[in-house]
Amino acid sequence: MSTLYLVATPIGNLEDITYRAVRVLGEVSLIAAEDTRTTGKLLKRYGISTSLTSYHEHNKAHKVGDILARLAERDVALVSDAGTPGINDPGFALVNAALEAGHTVSPIPGPSAPIAALSASGLPADSFLYLGYLPRKKNQRRKLLDEVKAFTYTLIFLETPHRLLDSLRDMAERLGNRKIAVARELTKLHEEIFRGKIDRARQHFTEHEPRGEFTLVVAGLDSAGQTWSEEVLRAALREAQEAGEKSPSKVAQEIAKKSGWKRSEIYDILQESGIRD
Repeated sequence: MSTLYLVATPIGNLEDITYRAVRVLGEVSLIAAEDTRTTGKLLKRYGISTSLTSYHEHNKAHKVGDILARLAERDVALVSDAGTPGINDPGFALVNAALEAGHTVSPIPGPSAPIAALSASGLPADSFLYLGYLPRKKNQRRKLLDEVKAFTYTLIFLETPHRLLDSLRDMAERLGNRKIAVARELTKLHEEIFRGKIDRARQHFTEHEPRGEFTLVVAGLDSAGQTWSEEVLRAALREAQEAGEKSPSKVAQEIAKKSGWKRSEIYDILQESGIRD
């Protein structure tokens, strides 16, 4: 069977491509590209003449069959508009279709905006959660932020320039004034990474019009340097109780280390809820 190569491409600077990626793009029979114009510029830069076909969110339903037909004969490469295919793009459907058809799916690693932003953020990178684009609608965005506010690992989001200020406002209200790194136009001429508290980030981008593509790296609750609100505390306790893996005293001990609350206070709340050792 043939191989579907998932080839990571530059997120801005065309020099950010691996030797292997250039070789594979030149050897496959077809390149399925989210944006053929963008990919065409990359191929021209490196003298690659492989045929292109479009594969994006609006045509994936009928293009999967065509690409699988080509895969039945020879290897094919999938690239996104920028970065690693399959991350926030329609690559997921093609990958699964190729696997179901018995083909090999092989990643050619390279640029990824979320990982690039995280690595330069100055925030903990040993444990993180990538959540893609924040919801467009205010109520849905706030709901998501409420769901993750008790998480202790670093949070990563994508955002558009016209929604950035609204999202920063909702983050400050829902998550508290945590540390944040706001990365825009990574690897491009106007690359900028703002590091500071959320309120200062909102002030900065109020004074400097948001432009370009944004990646937001937000401190988890542990590294935020805050005492949890009672609402956040109770949410964490409910989660621990539902897991049912540890005794109340053990839960109180562990959460006290992270929340800024005293162990005795947490244990009292558990007892009020009818939870006993």
